[in-house]
Amino acid sequence: MSIEQVERYGAHNYHPLPVVVAHAEGAWVTDVGGRRYLDMLSAYSALNQGHRHPRILAAAREQLDRVTLTSRAFHNDQLGPFLERLSRVSGFSRALPMNSGAEAVETALKAMRKWGYVTKGIPADKAEIIVATDNFHGRTISIVSFSTEAAYRDGFGPFTPGFVVVPYGDAAAVEAAIGPNTCAVFLEPIQGEAGVIVPPDGYLRAVRDACTRTNTLLVMDEIQTGLGRTGTMWASDHENVRPDAITIGKALGGGVYPVSAFCADDAVMEVFSPGTHGSTFGGNPMAAAVASAALDVLVDEQLAARAKRVGESFRAALRGLGSPRVKEVRGRGLLIGVELHADAGRARPYCERLMNLGVLCKDTHEQVIRFAPPLVIAEGDIDWALEHIRTVLA
Repeated sequence: MSIEQVERYGAHNYHPLPVVVAHAEGAWVTDVGGRRYLDMLSAYSALNQGHRHPRILAAAREQLDRVTLTSRAFHNDQLGPFLERLSRVSGFSRALPMNSGAEAVETALKAMRKWGYVTKGIPADKAEIIVATDNFHGRTISIVSFSTEAAYRDGFGPFTPGFVVVPYGDAAAVEAAIGPNTCAVFLEPIQGEAGVIVPPDGYLRAVRDACTRTNTLLVMDEIQTGLGRTGTMWASDHENVRPDAITIGKALGGGVYPVSAFCADDAVMEVFSPGTHGSTFGGNPMAAAVASAALDVLVDEQLAARAKRVGESFRAALRGLGSPRVKEVRGRGLLIGVELHADAGRARPYCERLMNLGVLCKDTHEQVIRFAPPLVIAEGDIDWALEHIRTVLA
């Protein structure tokens, strides 16, 4: 395989770093030439358990020898145990499994709107969902309809109506925007794609209280931030906030298989009845077996607590570098953003230099270097990476 083949035969909708990965294990990947790199991106948090975790691979291999797909036209023996595991981990009574994060978000949008009509009594086709500036929830037409990033929207209109955008981190703006036709507030507890933006303390709690007072659903997108990434199982746990529903994905598939879900209690999930929503592959036995193992690894190996401890040390070390190029180091757990001063230039050249030194990371929003290694990363490997980060940022 060559980069030239991808450029010739693929759509040009990505601009990846010029490394071709051929093998991976734990926090390390190896390219086609045999050179090793430390993965500090984790496929945007899809590899919280690391590459090719033995327990997850064993579950996949075992299921491959049994049955991989039935569709939801029939039951399969893996879905029930998976749903129970996910319910216990998520804290919600029910889950609706899908495949990609964007599908989980689309499922959530449908649930929010239908709950607004069926339960809250909003007039037909008048439901509104409040979202935040600089959000990232996926790439479908409806999702980019409420994005504020021009690159995600340009040329893709007309857009889906029914969304109200307010500034992220401003709880008063959320409360002021809630009206009689508001069915839900939909937020990321930490904005990853926007540059690892951590909201002010008390923001999520204030939004939760406003939603409770106004009989409005609060739904959190935990696709990038959930499953231990930020040092707690869910990023909303940092403020002891329980939303009415969550969307999850990425690490739910353990880096092996695409799995996502919309999780909620009965009062929200009961808006779905046979025929109102579905997915041919959602909840398939292969996905259920892999996701069950992925959840078991997160819980048994206490990866959320590990992310908290290792992440605090990593952020402190990054701040301790004292680089004049760095404006701010922020994040929670092992979701970390290093924002550069404007006069330091764009972040991508720094990521390219780190790649040349054996460290893989990604720029976002031009000025931010994002570090999000697998939660299983060895502390010695972080120390090794820090020496190269110091060299590049010096």
